[in-house]
Amino acid sequence: MDFQSQKLYSPKYNRKRLNQEQVRLLERSFSANKKLEPELKLQLANQLGVPPRQVAIWYQNKRARWKAQSMELDCNTLQVKLENALSEKRRLEKDVKYLQEELRKAQETMFAMNNNQRANHHHHQQQQDQPLNYFVSCNSTGSSEEGGSSSFHEDHEVLQIDELYACLIAGDGSTRS
Repeated sequence: MDFQSQKLYSPKYNRKRLNQEQVRLLERSFSANKKLEPELKLQLANQLGVPPRQVAIWYQNKRARWKAQSMELDCNTLQVKLENALSEKRRLEKDVKYLQEELRKAQETMFAMNNNQRANHHHHQQQQDQPLNYFVSCNSTGSSEEGGSSSFHEDHEVLQIDELYACLIAGDGSTRS
């Protein structure tokens, strides 16, 4: 057999190009079934008038293109999610810096209040020979029975950070004797 006659009988060269109607039928079939079962392959080949191998190759190529498109969509979705997460991270980092600065200010305020309390307590101690209790009120009533105030006794207790923060948040950092 010479090369020309081999070309004529080779399945590769006997394949015809599919027309638009045949492609539409294959597309509909593919959207229903991504995997080509042997029975479906034979049914489609008979309907289209093409060899079953041509249907199988079309399905194989279509599935490869579909997977690539699907992966690209997934990649784009993940990229958007990553950008949103990074944006949220930057926002949270700004919030942390702001809160760290607020904490630093609160600590300075607490230090100043403790120093003032010590000075006032020492001054009152010299004027009177009896111990005094000082209250930093965190509640609107100023009552220590409600558990919302901290007292500075002779040993000069230091406000806990969360108590000070609660006082600052409540907006009532007044000192009473």
